[in-house]
Amino acid sequence: MYFTNLPDHSAPGFDEQLHFSRFRQQNIIFNAVSNKSHCDRHVGCLSVKTIWSGEEWYGVGGRRLAVRSRQFLILNDDQEYSCRIDTPEKVKVVSVFFKKEFATSVFLDALSGEEALLDQPFETGAQTLEFFQTLYDFDPELEQRMMGLIAMLDIHGYDKTRVDEHLIFLLYHLIRKHKTEVARSGRVDAIKANTRTEIYKRLCIAKDLIHSTFMDNPDLDAMGHAACLSTPQLVRQFKAVFRQTPHQYLTRIRLRHAAGLLKHTSLPVHEITWKCGFENTSAFCRAFKGEYQVSPMFFRGKG
Repeated sequence: MYFTNLPDHSAPGFDEQLHFSRFRQQNIIFNAVSNKSHCDRHVGCLSVKTIWSGEEWYGVGGRRLAVRSRQFLILNDDQEYSCRIDTPEKVKVVSVFFKKEFATSVFLDALSGEEALLDQPFETGAQTLEFFQTLYDFDPELEQRMMGLIAMLDIHGYDKTRVDEHLIFLLYHLIRKHKTEVARSGRVDAIKANTRTEIYKRLCIAKDLIHSTFMDNPDLDAMGHAACLSTPQLVRQFKAVFRQTPHQYLTRIRLRHAAGLLKHTSLPVHEITWKCGFENTSAFCRAFKGEYQVSPMFFRGKG
C-alpha cells in the first residue's frame, strides 16, 4: 500500500485497530508532507524512517531522538515507539514498513547458502535480524534506492510487483548496513561478544543524543547518564569505536549542520552560530575553517 498523507489519529472516528492491522498484512510506504502529526504508541513491523527535509522526533525505549535530513532510523518487529512532527515548516517524511513474512524471506535468502535454498526453495523460515535501533547516515547507494522508489511511485503509481522488487533490494542494502554495524561493534574493548554488543548499543545511545541535541551543548555527564556508562568508559570506548572522542564527534555534527545551513539558507553567520550550538561567531569560524579549510562566507559563496 502507498500513502501520500499521514494518518490523523485524533480525527473523529479514526479506527486505530484497522489502521495498525494493515502493517501485518502487506508492505506499506508513506511519502507525505506535514507539519503536525503524532502517534503516541505504535507497535509495528520492521520499518525504516527517513526525512527529506525538517525533523521528526521518535520515542524509542525511553529515549527521544530526532531524525533529520540525510539520516534514517530502523525499527525492529514489535518495537513500541512514538513519533511526532510539530514544526512551523513542512516536513517531508518517507517511511517503509516491511511485512514480517516478506522480510524474513529476504533474510533467509541473504543469510543462507545457495545449496540450502535449492533444497527448500519455498521455505519462508523464521530468519530475522535485530537491527541496531540507532540513527544512520545515508550512503549514496541507499539514497539512490530510496529516491528511485519514490520516483517510481510518482510515475507509475502503486504496482505491487514493481514495489516488492524494489523493497527486496532495499532490504539487502539494510542487511549489508547491519553487517557493517556489527563489524564496528567489534572495535569495543571487551572480550565477550555479548558484552561488546551491549556496550555498542549504549554508545549508540550517546551518539544519538549528540545528533538529536547538538545545539543544546550535551555534556559528558548527560551522555554517560543516558547511555548508562561511566564518563571514562564512555570516552574510552567511544574513541575506540567511532575513532574520535564524543566532543570531537559533537563538533563535527555541528559543523556539518552549519555547512548545510550555509548552502541551503540565507541565514546570517551569527544566527547559524547559535543554531549550531557554538559559543560565539569567532569560535564557529575558527572551527569551520579548521574542518573545511575555508571561511563560512567563502564556503557559502562557492556553493
